[in-house]
Amino acid sequence: MTDTDLTRTGPPRAPLLLEGDSSAGIARARDLTRAFVDGLDPAPAAETADILALVVSELTTNALRHGGGRYTLELTATSEVVDAAVSDPSPAPPRERIPDLMGGTGGFGWPMVRRLAGRVVVVPGPGRGKTVHARLPRRPGPGDA
Repeated sequence: MTDTDLTRTGPPRAPLLLEGDSSAGIARARDLTRAFVDGLDPAPAAETADILALVVSELTTNALRHGGGRYTLELTATSEVVDAAVSDPSPAPPRERIPDLMGGTGGFGWPMVRRLAGRVVVVPGPGRGKTVHARLPRRPGPGDA
């Protein structure tokens, strides 16, 4: 008899879908994101849940403030990546602006999302709106967030 290496892949994780239209929902989106990542099998790198929760917090906040006041969050995962897709009703793409260091009006979120996520893609839809996909590797490598 020969030795065999087994790799646990677990059953595919069903996507998680959440809709929100108030700032109260942002904390719930963060908590559900952490729970989604923590439930993946095999487990991703330890920091993946925290990083993705921060990215989701920024994207849902931006959708509320700049994207029409409501959002849909969809979390999915493959064996390689975890994807957070945040849709809102505005067709306007996110834009970088100079952060407000004194007035507290923001400007930090979009650059942070782009820095933390392995890949960020903005696509049209649903409807007239847009969806921002932020993908993180399940196992960050050297130089990743």
